[in-house]
Amino acid sequence: MILPLEITNLRKRYRDGIVEAVKGVSFNVNPGEIFGLLGPNGAGKTTIISTITTLETPTSGEVKVFGMDVTKDPMFTKRQIGVVHQEVINSGFFDVEEILQFHSGYYGLRKNTERIHFVLNKLALYEHRKKKVKQLSGGMKRRLMIAKALVHNPKLLLLDEPTAGVDISLREDLWKFVRELRGAGMSILLTTHYLEEAEQLCDRVGIINLGALACLGDTKEIIRQYTQKKIRVVLTEPLHLRSQFLIEEKGKEMLFIVPQNKPLGEFLSEVAIPTNLIKDVHIEEGDLEEAFLKLVSNNKEVREAL
Repeated sequence: MILPLEITNLRKRYRDGIVEAVKGVSFNVNPGEIFGLLGPNGAGKTTIISTITTLETPTSGEVKVFGMDVTKDPMFTKRQIGVVHQEVINSGFFDVEEILQFHSGYYGLRKNTERIHFVLNKLALYEHRKKKVKQLSGGMKRRLMIAKALVHNPKLLLLDEPTAGVDISLREDLWKFVRELRGAGMSILLTTHYLEEAEQLCDRVGIINLGALACLGDTKEIIRQYTQKKIRVVLTEPLHLRSQFLIEEKGKEMLFIVPQNKPLGEFLSEVAIPTNLIKDVHIEEGDLEEAFLKLVSNNKEVREAL
């Protein structure tokens, strides 16, 4: 099976080899999935995307888009991918539709009005198509960047912080559209600092730190493996007990932290709280943000893995 994206032992050095921004990273994006590439600022995410898009050349390793090495046939790569960069790029003296017609021309698409109108409608820009770009709000300019990335109907979409600085309503609209694109068979690589969104959207994630891949796998499995759940038990009267899971005791409330895979019934049996004293039980599951913070803060393990 030809994969939309394959990255094998990618390394990228700068300043005559002194600074290594990417350190032997390997992962792939499967057909029809949303893959999240997550990490703190300076972790190497944008360098990886720049290498995929041929803006940077790998120091070593291999990057393939639909089976083709990006360094050997960059034009093939550019036809297959759409890219939404972090920075909003303005062409303020042209209107929205003109910009998309120009952009279509870069791919040899002379009569692309139907596709342009489809994308504009999906991104709620159709009624603004005759506005000059300089007249658009910040959120609309962000939508226009996404429209430019989709105008040639790419098979692989790279989203580098696409919702940075946009309001909640627009963010929800964009993610709804991203899910529709995945449903239509498009493969998507996403970088974002909004980890709640990544948890909801991404089938798999790779967490990168200090230029190295700290973790790679199914989103739900990473959460299960690297987080714990909190159980707050509310009692009818105070009760003093000893438990390895108890971290806080305050009046009639007790807070426990337990492994994600421990069933509630088993936990209650182990702590041996009389059932007649239990008034309520609140469970808070771990999330991707908790797993992310645990992984990126453990710099020693990442360095030892290099």
